[in-house]
Amino acid sequence: MTYFKIYRLKSIVGILLTMLFISCTNDIKEVRDFLADKNLPIAVAKNINLIHTDSGRVKTKLKAPLLYDYSNRKYHPYQEFPNGLKLISFQENGDSVLITADYGKSFIKTNISEIIGNVEIFNFGSKTKLNTEQLYWDQNLHYFFTENKVRIISGKDTTFGKGFEAKEDLTKAIIKNTSGTLYINENK
Repeated sequence: MTYFKIYRLKSIVGILLTMLFISCTNDIKEVRDFLADKNLPIAVAKNINLIHTDSGRVKTKLKAPLLYDYSNRKYHPYQEFPNGLKLISFQENGDSVLITADYGKSFIKTNISEIIGNVEIFNFGSKTKLNTEQLYWDQNLHYFFTENKVRIISGKDTTFGKGFEAKEDLTKAIIKNTSGTLYINENK
């Protein structure tokens, strides 16, 4: 009689465990939708150091203390850098451009980034530096633009403006509402 009770108990436990494991599956799409509905990132990374290469050549280096990945958004997936970022972009001509800011948001579908707070861009080749509080970066067109106040220092020249457009390496710049000090060498 006891053998029958033990066998019956083991069968019941086995059936319950099987039902428990079968019923505890999570569909990845359901988890992503849940996180998107709750406005939660799908991933969080701390102290990132990302190196992007193309055909064995380093294109960019990105460092950030914190990254939130909202790539689970249906309409506007993005990545957020709430504690700042430092990005070095290596140009094909050998120049490099350093971008630093207090905050960044990069939209995945459009490849446009918004960079905010103490934005500084420095071109090591031309020794040109740009300062502003907000800047947009179109990574497809390799193009910066803003409608905010800017300060550009190039050599002895300092130019101020409100509104700015330029290529990624700060060449072919268009500065709107300009003022500043330009040094002219009259001996040439």
